[in-house]
Amino acid sequence: MKQIKILVAEDDLHIRTGLVDTLESENYAVIQAENGAKALDLFEQENVDLLLLDLMMPEKNGYDVCQTIRSKDADVPIIMLTAKGEEIDKVVGLKLGADDYLTKPFGIHELLARIEAVLRRTKIRTGQSADGPKAPFSFSRFRVDPKTLKLTGSHVSRDLSKREIALVRLFADHPGEVLDRDFILNQIWGIRYSGTTRTLDQHIALLRKKTEKDPAKPCLIKTVHGIGYRFEP
Repeated sequence: MKQIKILVAEDDLHIRTGLVDTLESENYAVIQAENGAKALDLFEQENVDLLLLDLMMPEKNGYDVCQTIRSKDADVPIIMLTAKGEEIDKVVGLKLGADDYLTKPFGIHELLARIEAVLRRTKIRTGQSADGPKAPFSFSRFRVDPKTLKLTGSHVSRDLSKREIALVRLFADHPGEVLDRDFILNQIWGIRYSGTTRTLDQHIALLRKKTEKDPAKPCLIKTVHGIGYRFEP
């Protein structure tokens, strides 16, 4: 499978170097730009599959870069990275065509989860399907393989059912989002499911036993009382 190529546009050398090292360790091909003008040049020259785009860059800011790229390419995924956490900043970025928005400081597991989620959503093509339904994917510190029904991590290997695989993938596609119980049931059990939410709660309890260090104090799949669950990578 062809490597997915990510353009990291970030003027802070320390942050940029950390992002490049992390992404390369995850087997992504990475190119980097220290300002907005160079980011646009590289985008024209390279076949980029995804952009990590800082907002506050010299020469051209991230909003301008995003707008220019969207005038030429409506599909390439763009994740904005910024210290600006105001709602209006996120709204502007998303309206200009960004696919996701991550506020600094962020955890590396969350960043990787969002990259995978955006790639899945946009169904990027890199010669073969970059992330088909049977392709392995990350779930926080774990690797999930739908072909073998295995969840693996450091000194950990667990068998998952197909239903559990589907649940884990749903959470991985929505990192940090609150998913209400009806939405999860519709997605995993189907809209004709006539059972109760108790079934979902039982499956979540089993998943926690396989993924949490202390299932009684879950850190990955948290309960949002009265609503549903939230995955925190």
